[in-house]
Amino acid sequence: MNLTLWILAAMIVAQASPEKPKLQFDERTIAADLKGGYQVVAEDLNRDGRPDLVALASDMPELVWFENPHWTRHVIATPFPRMINLAVVFSGPRPAIVLAGGFSNEARRSPGTIWALEAGEDPRRPWTAREIDRVPTAHRLRLADIAGDGKPVIVNAPLTGPDASGPDYRGHTPLLYYRPGEWQRRLIGDENEGVVHGIHVIDWDGDGHDEILTASFVGIHLYKLLGDGRWSRMEIARGDPAPWPKCGASDVAAGRLGSRRFLCAIEPWHGHQIAVYHEEKGVWERRVIEDSFVDGHTIQAADLNGDGRDEIIGGYRGAGGGLFVYTAEDDRGTRWSRQTIEKGTVAAASCAVADFNGDGRPDIACIGSASANLKLYENRTEPWPRE
Repeated sequence: MNLTLWILAAMIVAQASPEKPKLQFDERTIAADLKGGYQVVAEDLNRDGRPDLVALASDMPELVWFENPHWTRHVIATPFPRMINLAVVFSGPRPAIVLAGGFSNEARRSPGTIWALEAGEDPRRPWTAREIDRVPTAHRLRLADIAGDGKPVIVNAPLTGPDASGPDYRGHTPLLYYRPGEWQRRLIGDENEGVVHGIHVIDWDGDGHDEILTASFVGIHLYKLLGDGRWSRMEIARGDPAPWPKCGASDVAAGRLGSRRFLCAIEPWHGHQIAVYHEEKGVWERRVIEDSFVDGHTIQAADLNGDGRDEIIGGYRGAGGGLFVYTAEDDRGTRWSRQTIEKGTVAAASCAVADFNGDGRPDIACIGSASANLKLYENRTEPWPRE
């Protein structure tokens, strides 16, 4: 090929594959006194069409929420010792929250108290709370529409089994759920072993019923409710292959590159790696795209630039903390680039992705543990696809 033809070919490729715009965010601190910040949840509590933020801080006695758009702070209820996770559910016109507290990694020191909190006519006023269960090391709460009827249950994933202790945490770890209002504990399964740190709810097979991905010492598994009321459990991947207890996965999320699904995981427990999984002929192949995290603790997947392909949002809590976005450089997700959103000022324990300002772009909210802060990163990426 002569030089002229080579230049023309290069121009055609460049026009066919335009360079993606760099992600741009405006940073805003919503709170700086959330001691032991652990979880942030985006939910429209006052039903005004704008997602608010519920902020859970393990070293504070009160549970609080911040009202969009001025981020006015309201106390939901108090006191709650060592809060660890919550889920918001609307079973009627008013919101309810299921809250887990009394947490410790050691089951013998963790009552794992579960409360149901109900709002009155005005969610800005204090809510009522009542205890509904106790499960040692109750750790993760998520909504899942397991029946496909629009009436989600609350999944409760304890960190360990009731008799486990560190550093190995040997034993089988239960996975449970409750129906709102009934609040009767029901068992999904107890096949997982060791620490179960993360769960992710997804309609895996597109049948309108939610399934549950778990991340544990024994890897990533999928739980599905069958027609006869039993649950199936399928291994997806084994995670980090290191010896126990530095093995398996810590947190997991699912995303898409166009029509192609991928999984992303922090590995191992509170680990230093982000691994990406793609299915090839029935096998989920593992590719590590990050290995410098210190106490990795949050991972999400969302389309942040409007190109139809999800980015990975990952953060860690140690060494001052950091928050990063990973973008696939090809359609198959074999190459990923990293962009730093923030480093050294937010000890990222949990992130929530939603359009907080109504401009059509997904934004990121992140709560810090040692940094005790709640920050909002408003997505200002340009150009943005327009209909």
